[in-house]
Amino acid sequence: MKILALVLFALMYVLMIVMPKYRPFYALSVALIFLISGILPPDRLLSTINWNVLLMIAGTMIIVYYFIDSRMPNLLADILLGKSKNVMWVTILMSLFAGLISAFIDNVATVLMVAPVGMAICKKQKISPVGMILSIAVSSNLQGAATLVGDTTSIMLGDYANMNFMDFFWMNGRPGIFFAVELGALATVPVMMLLFRKDTAPVSSTERTSVSNYVPTVMLLLMVAALITASFIPNTPSTINGMICCALAIVTVLLDLLREKKAQHAAAAVKNLDFETLGLLTGLFIVIGGLTNVGVIDDFADLIVRFGGNNIFLLYTIVVWGSVLISAFVDNIPYVATMLPVLTAVTAALGIDPHLLYFGLLSGATLGGNITPIGASANITAVGLLRKEGYQVSFAEFMRIGLPYTFVAVMTGYLYFWFIWA
Repeated sequence: MKILALVLFALMYVLMIVMPKYRPFYALSVALIFLISGILPPDRLLSTINWNVLLMIAGTMIIVYYFIDSRMPNLLADILLGKSKNVMWVTILMSLFAGLISAFIDNVATVLMVAPVGMAICKKQKISPVGMILSIAVSSNLQGAATLVGDTTSIMLGDYANMNFMDFFWMNGRPGIFFAVELGALATVPVMMLLFRKDTAPVSSTERTSVSNYVPTVMLLLMVAALITASFIPNTPSTINGMICCALAIVTVLLDLLREKKAQHAAAAVKNLDFETLGLLTGLFIVIGGLTNVGVIDDFADLIVRFGGNNIFLLYTIVVWGSVLISAFVDNIPYVATMLPVLTAVTAALGIDPHLLYFGLLSGATLGGNITPIGASANITAVGLLRKEGYQVSFAEFMRIGLPYTFVAVMTGYLYFWFIWA
């Protein structure tokens, strides 16, 4: 079963690289084979799919449709253009802005909120939005690990290691992971300056767009507040974030129906849902669930730990960079869930504090997804948004931005954790 699962996974991945236009079809087809062959038992299907992510994407997409239609992104674009010298600095500021938001809400929701602003800017300047949107996505992935509420893997670590919100800032008398992430974000600014050094076209904004409806903006702000609040409430359902986003999406639709007295907007909002992205994510959840079920993820985790032996520096190095490599190809949620108990057992046997390896795992697994367009849900969402605008993003084009960004950010965190927590 393991060999069959690996062969099918490799075939799926090759097809996604060679013919990216049909990525959802490949993922769903392999997922179906996994279910038929028993690689993933059908009775585990519903528990394998991350409904929280899917619901959150669907709900946020509907609110974002109204947000774009209200022309608020155009107003934000006008303001940002007025504060930037050229296209390069617009891209950098947009990326840092996305990262700041992503420290407090899910990466996918961040991309869905910020990307429309980037799209509006690029349309005003008549330039390709690919570089800016991809930068927004990778920056969102980086900053997601900064706080307890920024990413699913952060929530998992907090729950497993009994860490509260403030532990991410200061823990056991030492600065926490938040500062590693922020240093990494600052370190990526020179990278973006190098990547977009040719984007020197001046930008300006002499007018301010008139916003037609402030309700979607209020709903987005309420969504941010609700997601943060929910993170402090114990024993909430696993789909709480998705439920919040969908509930606010329904309220937004109802308020629009009361305001406009017609259903055109509601129909257009549903039609605007990116079913290709939702299908791709669903397929990937099933495939990764199958790989986990037959023990492939466990084998990868054991391999990393086995090479480390009793040398804590070597073990730490393997955990960080091995997590980067693995997370570039598989979803980091099952990987982190598998590695946490493994690292706990190893550190207990060595008689050392596990937090160094915990933080190394989180930073490596979170940032590794930035290497490829299917390594993280935020990347898949960003590529999907670009595809809807007529821009096909190849693996090479994504990696041109994701690879240097990942290396610099991970290296910064790698050195930070070793000198602060070793």
